[in-house]
Amino acid sequence: METFLGIDYPTLWFLVVGLLFSGYAILEGFDYGAGAWHLFFKKDISRRIAINAIGPIWDANQVWLIIGGGALFAGFPVMYATMLSSMYVPFMLFLMFLVLRSTSIKFRSAEEMLWWRKMWDITYFVSNVSIAFLLGVVLGNVLQGFEIGPNFSYQGGVFFSFLSPYAIMTGFTTLSIFMTQGAIFLLLKTEGRLHARLTFLLKKGMIFFIVSFSITSLYTLIFTPGVTDNFKETPAFFILPLLSFLAVANVPRLVSKKKYGQALIFSSLTMAFLLMLVAFQLYPVLLPSTIHPEHSVTIYNAASSQKSLGIMLTIVVIGTPLLAGYFIFLYRTFYGKVKLDDTSY
Repeated sequence: METFLGIDYPTLWFLVVGLLFSGYAILEGFDYGAGAWHLFFKKDISRRIAINAIGPIWDANQVWLIIGGGALFAGFPVMYATMLSSMYVPFMLFLMFLVLRSTSIKFRSAEEMLWWRKMWDITYFVSNVSIAFLLGVVLGNVLQGFEIGPNFSYQGGVFFSFLSPYAIMTGFTTLSIFMTQGAIFLLLKTEGRLHARLTFLLKKGMIFFIVSFSITSLYTLIFTPGVTDNFKETPAFFILPLLSFLAVANVPRLVSKKKYGQALIFSSLTMAFLLMLVAFQLYPVLLPSTIHPEHSVTIYNAASSQKSLGIMLTIVVIGTPLLAGYFIFLYRTFYGKVKLDDTSY
């Protein structure tokens, strides 16, 4: 098996896919989180400011989802097929809410009628909450495992089987961290009464996150078999839970000092460390089988050919600096407080 710097190609591609989806969770996370607060703003002007805070960047942030999905399909086609078969309903709902969310942003301010704006406000709010929740539900199912049989065929139910208690808890935890991230981002982009309102809402969001995160973590440790096996084999990686805890604890401290920029960095690090925990917990498994471990989808039995992975890794090396440069330019260009004008949503 071919390697680069002593790491085999499937492991490298596993890291690439993980990095892409982490970027998506962090950048689109505060977009979804900002939308999940939408109905908590009472005035039309406040809602317009909140939408325009993400207006220049929300569609660019979705690039991470497109590239991540493409990388998953190209690098691990077996995992891609099995995942869609087992999670067909939540993925279709996810796509539907993505379309409704985009439509809401574009159409909300196109007409002045109260009923029109209220309809799109509700649609926008429900779409953001549902997307965040469904992403967590999918993650919860990945951690729990799927009913995968011989030849990686999914043998479980289609409707509502994905809504296990653990998946629901993970869904609420994901929603809560996105809402915390979204409130912090909006505090960086707003001023006046809306800023004061967000300061109050952020406290509620952090309580929501800490409670849901604590319950989900406790449930994981007690009821998820083998959750600490990889950590016991490599004790040095116990640094990941420690870093996650420190990042979580640092967010309220920075918020209390009104250092919202640093708070956003540490809330992003919280998501990154938690996703690292998930990746390390599963490695080298991608989709665990609850029927028999030998039916699990791993980075080795799901990967494309060595030649394909090598070519794609070359493309990653070339494309990563270009992608990073684009996003640095984008965020520097639209840095600062939101100001509404004739071109605003």
